[in-house]
Amino acid sequence: MLSNTLVTNEIKDRSGAEVEFERISVNDETTTFKQVAEDIANPNRLAIKHQTNGTGPDRVRRSLVRFDKTITTSVGKKATVSAYCTVVIPVGVLENTNAVKDAVAQLLSFMATTGSGTAVLFDGSGNGASVIINETL
Repeated sequence: MLSNTLVTNEIKDRSGAEVEFERISVNDETTTFKQVAEDIANPNRLAIKHQTNGTGPDRVRRSLVRFDKTITTSVGKKATVSAYCTVVIPVGVLENTNAVKDAVAQLLSFMATTGSGTAVLFDGSGNGASVIINETL
């Protein structure tokens, strides 16, 4: 289980600065964190959820990590930006977690690096992040 406070460089913003979160709720399959220094009118939340369906070899788990950040525009309109990752794991037939680890590593490296570069980019300039932010293919 994660710590009740995520404060030691676990989460960063686009500048690479640490963003601290604290747990505000937990149940069997879901836990929710809030940004410690958030503006109450503009919440910033992290949710982690797991759902398992099926039995035997058909058993599948869906695990979700999701950030929802509410903003207020210059004209006073509220909007929520969401970013999330869902991993679907065929736990009923999986012999080890290597394929899951590879898929997650490939996603993270695509989102946060540029080709031959090895630096992790938090500023949205990684190949995958750029594709999403700038709506390119």
